[in-house]
Amino acid sequence: MHNGIRRRLRQVTSIISVVMISLFILVGCSDKKEIEKVVENYTKLLNEEKYGELYENLLTKDSMNYIREEYGGKGGFVKKYSAIYSAMGVKNIKIDVSDIKSQSEVYINISFDTIAGNLKYDDIKTKLEESNGEYKLSWDESLILPDMVQGDKVRVQTTKGNRGEILDRDGNKLAYNGEGNYINIDLNKFNKDDIKSLAKILDISDEYIENKIGNHSNSAYAVNIVKLSKYEKEKLDKVSKIEGITIQQVLSRVYEEGEAFGSLLGYVGDITAEELEKYADKNYTTTSQIGKNGLEQVYEDKLKATDGVHIYIEREDKKVDIAKIDKKDGKNIKLSIDSTLQKTVYEQMDKQKGASVGIDPITGEVLVMVSSPSYDSNTMVNYKTKTITKEWEENKNACFDNRANNLYSPGSTMKLITASIGLDSNVINPTEKMKIEGLNWQKSSSWGNYKVTRIKDVPEVDLYDAIVNSDNIYFAEKAIKIGSEKFIEGAKKFALGDDIDFEYPMPKTQISNNNKLGEEILLADTGYGQGEVLTTPLQVAMSYSALANDGKIMAPRLVISENSKAKVYSQAIAKENLAELQKDFSGVIEDSNGSGYLCKIEGAKLAGKTGTAEIKSTKEDTTGDENSWFVVTDLDEPKLAISMIMENMKEKSTSKDLVPKVKNIIKSYILEDK
Repeated sequence: MHNGIRRRLRQVTSIISVVMISLFILVGCSDKKEIEKVVENYTKLLNEEKYGELYENLLTKDSMNYIREEYGGKGGFVKKYSAIYSAMGVKNIKIDVSDIKSQSEVYINISFDTIAGNLKYDDIKTKLEESNGEYKLSWDESLILPDMVQGDKVRVQTTKGNRGEILDRDGNKLAYNGEGNYINIDLNKFNKDDIKSLAKILDISDEYIENKIGNHSNSAYAVNIVKLSKYEKEKLDKVSKIEGITIQQVLSRVYEEGEAFGSLLGYVGDITAEELEKYADKNYTTTSQIGKNGLEQVYEDKLKATDGVHIYIEREDKKVDIAKIDKKDGKNIKLSIDSTLQKTVYEQMDKQKGASVGIDPITGEVLVMVSSPSYDSNTMVNYKTKTITKEWEENKNACFDNRANNLYSPGSTMKLITASIGLDSNVINPTEKMKIEGLNWQKSSSWGNYKVTRIKDVPEVDLYDAIVNSDNIYFAEKAIKIGSEKFIEGAKKFALGDDIDFEYPMPKTQISNNNKLGEEILLADTGYGQGEVLTTPLQVAMSYSALANDGKIMAPRLVISENSKAKVYSQAIAKENLAELQKDFSGVIEDSNGSGYLCKIEGAKLAGKTGTAEIKSTKEDTTGDENSWFVVTDLDEPKLAISMIMENMKEKSTSKDLVPKVKNIIKSYILEDK
């Protein structure tokens, strides 16, 4: 009897024990989930910078009382978090629970990014309190930074790194770190009657200055108006004479004065939110400057500097280090560009739409790379005057189209390539006369109404005549005989349709839209530089440089501080054909019938070719515009092979308007030592 009662009592006790354990486990799981939920919400609010919401919803009453006493309440709390986290550049905060000892003893892991790198803290003890089923954070300064205690001040000390400089071939600075001048107004001394005078000197509107003054709330501080380049000495002198104007010197990116270098160098500007997100792994901050165009953008990774940062806690007379990185200056890059030649070419182009690229035939060094019209890079880092703004609007911002790396139809400059391939394949016998009747020609009636046209009606034409007279029919017929496969392969020797390894972004040239020449008409048109063939000013200059370098084309080089050795790109012209082609393309300039005759210079042996590229929507289009080319190289003592293209030349003459410009460049450069 007693034994039975004892058994039943043991059974009941066991059941009660199981129930109690189960309830304990359930409560424990529930607590853990609630604690993790609080930590998750805390992390979310920190990342969203909602410090006020954090204060109101997640902190214990004791914490809020402490904050009111120490920091003046919610406003002071928000201000403290904002100031510290903003100065440190805190982002990507990650917090997870590592261990729960009890409801009031929770351990967390914390990591976040700062301007001094990633910071990580493991097993940080954090207190929570439970009230009416809700958990709240027991806050103290360690939740801002684990190393922080009451009374501490967080300091962020930065040491500016120097952006790398861009130098020309002679070591002259093209882009460097110098000084700019902020023009400021001291409202306590400035007479508003002088607004008109100031606006006139700076070439800005009265309204711009008035708005700056109107939006300025604190007269104790000067009003910043504009930043002037170091080159604008006349403006600086004039504004300095106005009462109440102060000039503040500041560090600034400075560029070689003038528009000749704008498209090539580009400029730097304040980093955008989108760029910050895009380059999140590259240690930029909200105050960083970043390359926006040209070489400043292309070589951003090498030019950019890393600022030195020291984050520390100031605790009475002690410093507690949090994070530290040393400053790192950017690397300088040295270009092959000849600054004097660059300016000469830009002046000759006279802001007409076009581009010019010149290379050293022997070394492959790019001596000049001009896009016209262009802009002064100093304008982009300082301010735009009314005059410049109006000019850009009238030109529809043409200065920002970098034509030096645009694709163009090559026109008759293509005839060197066709001639070389024809000689290689024995399709062209240079002394053999080709009979041609009239100005129009087609291979067969299968062409329908389409015909190739030429300018001069010459009944018999050999290679020399075809080049000097720029006979389209001759080269169309030879291209068909060469055949598409041989033509495409031969063109690649001249870097046409091939990949060019070059330091500046260049689009890939093409022989046709689909890289084939299967249609007979397309092959014929390609032979004299029409069809679908597209090239760049660089590729055209490279092609003709072969005439001056034993038929070899050198790999183009722009950044000689890294790419210091000359390399052969290809043997474009067979040595046995070189003399013939030198004679023929010299005839374009030496022969009075040649389209480049106005470039003839006593004491210089030159070879080259003009070209006209029709811009048509269809083969039958007669309303399209025209681009003009001229490319020339010196043969005796090769120093320069230069191509120039000018757009919108339908109403102008290539020979009279373009050729003399290149002649002036040649005389100033090739003959400078003679």
